[in-house]
Amino acid sequence: MVRIFPYIFILLWSSAFITTKPIIDNSDPFAALAFRFFFVAIGFYLFIIYSNQSIVIKKKYLFNSFLSGILFHGLYLGGVFYSISIGMPTGLAALIVTLQPVLTNALSGPILNEKVTSKQWLGVLLGFAGAAIVLGLDIGSDIPLLGFIATLVSLIAITISTIWQKKLSHNLPLSVSNFYQAVGGFVFHAMIIIFFSQPYINFTKTFLIAMSHQIFLVSFGAFTILMFLIKKNSASKTVSVFFLIPSTSAFMAWFFLNEKLTSLDFIGFLIATTGVYLATRD
Repeated sequence: MVRIFPYIFILLWSSAFITTKPIIDNSDPFAALAFRFFFVAIGFYLFIIYSNQSIVIKKKYLFNSFLSGILFHGLYLGGVFYSISIGMPTGLAALIVTLQPVLTNALSGPILNEKVTSKQWLGVLLGFAGAAIVLGLDIGSDIPLLGFIATLVSLIAITISTIWQKKLSHNLPLSVSNFYQAVGGFVFHAMIIIFFSQPYINFTKTFLIAMSHQIFLVSFGAFTILMFLIKKNSASKTVSVFFLIPSTSAFMAWFFLNEKLTSLDFIGFLIATTGVYLATRD
């Protein structure tokens, strides 16, 4: 069962880029994320009570989980949502933040003392090359500068948060850690909408369906699987599967949102897939 977790994660995480568009079409991105993580936090809290776990933890662990939530749910997701809300193509936003394994591999050695083999580096470089084929050909005047900057912030945030989570993942039960991370995400977005944005949400049927998808399948499903994989595997191997997310999300965007795919996109996706296979193979 555990072996199929990465594939389930890829499908669920990729689908988040598709349901992001209908959410931000009906809401301010930061209000939507505050709404999402308010209910995610409640969900994990109820699960903690149901499973008779203690929500009282040491201040150090609370701070670590809270900060991880700000990085994952705040800066990473906030950057992605904001970039798409101002016109960044969905597939391209997914592509930029999925360059994360390159940074993670470079940092996991000196920070986590993980050994990154030459085969893993070859896989990561192939994954990067595949992503760069699509990314380099898509850059043009129709890409908003602020959107591009926001996705770079997201890329840095998810890289740091992955390494940070690996360092603290053995200290807390998964549900307790996820609860405090969700609280961190909620507080971050609440502060953004209080001081910097004009929040609104149109509770249309489309919004509710898309938000339900992100709460239950992505936050409860994909994110929990990601935390489990980070806890059980090396950070470098875990994040290598992210190279498959651009292709999966792009195919979903083509199918659901009518976004274009070119033959060079397919070549880039094939190279990236080969890279992931090399980077994760034992």
